[in-house]
Amino acid sequence: MKIMKKMLLFAATLLLFASGTDAREREFIQRTYHTSIGQDLPYQVLYPVNFDPAKKYPLILFLHGAGERGTDGVEQTHHGRAVLASEATSGAIVVAPQCPWEDFWIRLPDRVNGMRTYPENAPVSGSLLGVKELLDVMISLGFVDEDALYCTGLSMGGMGTLDFVMRYPDFFAAVQPICGGINPERAKAYKGHTVFRFFHGLADDTVDPSGSIDTCKALVEGGHDATLVTYEGVSHNSWDNAFAEPDFISWFFRYRKK
Repeated sequence: MKIMKKMLLFAATLLLFASGTDAREREFIQRTYHTSIGQDLPYQVLYPVNFDPAKKYPLILFLHGAGERGTDGVEQTHHGRAVLASEATSGAIVVAPQCPWEDFWIRLPDRVNGMRTYPENAPVSGSLLGVKELLDVMISLGFVDEDALYCTGLSMGGMGTLDFVMRYPDFFAAVQPICGGINPERAKAYKGHTVFRFFHGLADDTVDPSGSIDTCKALVEGGHDATLVTYEGVSHNSWDNAFAEPDFISWFFRYRKK
């Protein structure tokens, strides 16, 4: 019954934005999703040009970094807003949820001697679970192309992107984690078919580049399609370089679920 009410609410909301919209008028819409564990998850959603709920569209999920957590429903697109709302996404749905301050997309243990470690086994965070629920409800309404689901995220969001893929192996067709990482053992055990493209600055002193390097290596050794783009002399803000890649968005659309 709760899921049905959420579906009806989504449908009613969509009717407000189903009329023809050109690229100049596209803008993020702020909403809040109430999760099954009682958490409010603010999110922004951007619909395609000339959105028609009777059609199916690719969907890009964007997971922000730790500094953009909160409840204002705005700060999560502080980084990446321009590329996410660019002409390149004009034919896609973009969803940008916001993690609350007290939570993380992925829970990590405290640093040891200043070094970050990634858990090999950890329960899913409430916020990431809420994101999965949100996407499932949107998919159930019929206007999302399930073979064209994509994800990108930066820093904590890069880690969250990878955690999401490891938990739901064939949910996304392709992902682009930026300055993130996970435990390489989890990557070695991955059995899905998602395509990966990593980005990381080699001078990153916040999230060590080994997070992306080791994870990508483990995936490649497991026979998966994974590539790594590094930036010499670039620190933690490698998302600026990644977003400036001319094919950052179009790269997603090369891939559909196998």
